[in-house]
Amino acid sequence: MADGILGYPFRRLFWSPGIYRDWSGSAALMDWIESPNSHIFKVNVPGFAKDDIKVQIEDGNVLHIRGEGAKEELPGKDAVRHVDERAVNRRGFSREIELPENVKVDQIKAQVENGVLTVVVPKDASPKPSRVRNVNITSKL
Repeated sequence: MADGILGYPFRRLFWSPGIYRDWSGSAALMDWIESPNSHIFKVNVPGFAKDDIKVQIEDGNVLHIRGEGAKEELPGKDAVRHVDERAVNRRGFSREIELPENVKVDQIKAQVENGVLTVVVPKDASPKPSRVRNVNITSKL
């Protein structure tokens, strides 16, 4: 536990851009599970068809999950809607998650089953080049 209590992913909450850049407040609740080989995101998407959901990578490492719901039509012109609680799910949602650096964004897989979107982001086991670059110091410029 070299990073201490504020190790990854908590360090990112305080010292770098937020993991959740945008949250619509919708009922599309999410779980983020990390396994030794991948990051797994499970998002509640009840009532959304596969074609209504878009999963994209933006800005190099931002996972953007978006659902665009259609307005449910009333059964007839004289029908009256007395309660409209399910409309929250139909209006759509948007979630943006900043992914860690050690992932293979070109191998992401997603599927929808029983109202749950599962996005699997494989980890990259190969070491990344260091962001710190040493500069040789000389006595004269």
